[in-house]
Amino acid sequence: MSTKTSKRQNDTDLDGEGQLGLFRQMLRVREFEEQVQRSYLEGLVYGTTHLCQGQEAVPVGVLSTLGDGDTLTYTYRGHGVCVARGMPMRVAFGEIFGRVEGASHGLGGSMHITDPKLGLIGSFGIVGGGLPCAVGAALAARLDGKGRVSVTFFGDGSTNIGSFHESLNMAAVWKLPLVFVCENNLYGEFSRIDHTTPVEDIAVRAASYAMPGVIVDGNDVLAVRRAALAAVDRARAGGGPTLIEAKTYRHRGHSRTDPAKYRAEAEVAEWLRKDPIAQFRETLVGAGIADAAALDALHEAAREEARSEAAIAAAGAFPDPAAFVDQTFANA
Repeated sequence: MSTKTSKRQNDTDLDGEGQLGLFRQMLRVREFEEQVQRSYLEGLVYGTTHLCQGQEAVPVGVLSTLGDGDTLTYTYRGHGVCVARGMPMRVAFGEIFGRVEGASHGLGGSMHITDPKLGLIGSFGIVGGGLPCAVGAALAARLDGKGRVSVTFFGDGSTNIGSFHESLNMAAVWKLPLVFVCENNLYGEFSRIDHTTPVEDIAVRAASYAMPGVIVDGNDVLAVRRAALAAVDRARAGGGPTLIEAKTYRHRGHSRTDPAKYRAEAEVAEWLRKDPIAQFRETLVGAGIADAAALDALHEAAREEARSEAAIAAAGAFPDPAAFVDQTFANA
């Protein structure tokens, strides 16, 4: 049976400074994506990009519960996971700009930013591609006995394909330390979820695999963190996997070439009023943790960081074409 934890509140294990840290990370993710958009329009991004403005509370809330040895897989809309995990902005920008200083030496691009040293073991352009890889990482974690946890982020569009069901089934059968995080933004590319999926709540599917299914307000970073803490603690203690469905919304189209005209204006307006950053800002001010001026300063600092880091990345060198061979194929 699925459970809902969507009430917005400020009861948390974090003190004021910890909550400000979450807010700061959300701002950094937002401003990183805003800068990616500007850079795309300036011709610095080759190909397209898939941005996550509006979904910042999900990666920030989940990643705040993880340790250094934990691993993550995520989607092509995964810049926020990388920034929240601690990847320097200039390294992420460098990869998106195709520069040698990027996370994968400029050879992966926007949809494939990875860094195993940070536990970022895979950003997948194939829908649902990260799910079975996360199962493998969770199996490795169980076998090495070090208490590590695997987390996988995926969209609602992934939940009707075989790898979703096979991954949940295998994780449950083997009782793996794995947390499944569905970022349900209502749209699988251009198709609204009620046109493709017979259930309103993805989390109800967890019952078929004998694991907890938790529905959470994906625009409430504290609610996301609470749900993730419970799931991560359960996985780390040997209790097996959990499916978290974080209900959220992307402010932009599917990709930079998508004007998102298929979405009703009233729907977009309603979700923009639920902006996770604006709502958490109100929470922090209301709780007396910070005043508006202090939060404005944090926002400006994040904006300036994104601008300066993008400029440094844009000044970097392009990779030598010959590097494609060495970076793609292993030497026997």
